[in-house]
Amino acid sequence: MKKQYLIILFAVITALFTACQSGDVYKTLILTGQGEHNWKYSSSALQQIFDEAELFKAEILNTPAQGEDMSTFKPDFSKYQLVVLDYNGDSWSDETKASFVDYVRNGGGLVVYHPSVKAFPDWPEYNEMIGLGGFNGRDETSGPLVYYGMEGVVVDDTTEGPAGAVEERADFEVRIQVNDHPVTQGLPVRWMQANDVMLTNLRGPAKELQILATNSPRMMYWRRPGAQPPKYFPVLMAINYGNGRVFNTVLGNVDDGSGVAMQSVGFIATLLRGAEWAASGSVTQEVPFDFPTAAGPVIRTGFKAVTLDEAFNRIGSYETGSSSTKYMTFIRRQITDAAGDEKTLLNLEKKMVNVLKDANATADAKKLILRELSWMGTDYSIDAINSLSSNPELQEMVDFALTRLQAN
Repeated sequence: MKKQYLIILFAVITALFTACQSGDVYKTLILTGQGEHNWKYSSSALQQIFDEAELFKAEILNTPAQGEDMSTFKPDFSKYQLVVLDYNGDSWSDETKASFVDYVRNGGGLVVYHPSVKAFPDWPEYNEMIGLGGFNGRDETSGPLVYYGMEGVVVDDTTEGPAGAVEERADFEVRIQVNDHPVTQGLPVRWMQANDVMLTNLRGPAKELQILATNSPRMMYWRRPGAQPPKYFPVLMAINYGNGRVFNTVLGNVDDGSGVAMQSVGFIATLLRGAEWAASGSVTQEVPFDFPTAAGPVIRTGFKAVTLDEAFNRIGSYETGSSSTKYMTFIRRQITDAAGDEKTLLNLEKKMVNVLKDANATADAKKLILRELSWMGTDYSIDAINSLSSNPELQEMVDFALTRLQAN
């Protein structure tokens, strides 16, 4: 009996250790089903983004359709570490509302995605959870307008008026206002969001609210004669509600179903970082290599991050001045991360040599590869480099690479 007990105890300890070693995967519920936005598209896109991050395992739950019996909608929120709201529709039953409040208040993670700032205008606890919201009858009685002023000071504006306004779809700049929060730490202070709808004039209780990032007003508007000083409205927010954490993002409007704003790396990365913080209180994700800067937005077609195979497939068509450098940047990142790992470095070297041997690869692509091999290559690549010496476009770079390799 004692031996059997010890075997069971050892199995439990082993299981716990294995779970810790494999890392946390947060069970995630994407809750949708109603709204004037294209929620069928956006909820599917959100699920793909979360699942591909490998930190989350997401499933979608639809509410009853608009006007149907909402009393049948009774999710078991306790099964999830994270709930993502993609919803703006009929009110839930009092029972479901109470269950949801208990879930967040007792430590559940919540992500409020773009259209959900419009939801439940008459639900006080929900308005506290999201910090700021807009539309659907919200006004000064809902709370103050909250934004950053010119001097970097948070303004609580109690002026009368409706909550929520929309500026036309366009690329716009996002400014990080709190750079030491887990969600925003390490991000560029200024970066571009792609082809999105800018929500402004949000109001709410703003309790336990941190504005992590704001939009940046378009200068053409506020520099006109007689224009009011610019207001920097929140786009990323962190809220503490009881023991729970809430991440509110008003980025990523899906609108016509094109998904360009949702494919923006700025939206994807901040969504994932905010979700991890909401679920755990920390962020383990590195800032992705393709995170945008103020120079312009970056799009991930199909929401997918670059893979090693894709980077090497795409690098062969590189042409200086007309092609993105992100694939070479990704390859360099893999080389740096593999420092000291001879097996991985050799695998990367072999893939680079394949580019040199590819008759369809451009001369500009081969120059990039030769430059990398010049400092990290081994004897494995010398024959392939020598074979390019008769090409006048490449001869100078071939000589450079061989000289450095032989010096090493």
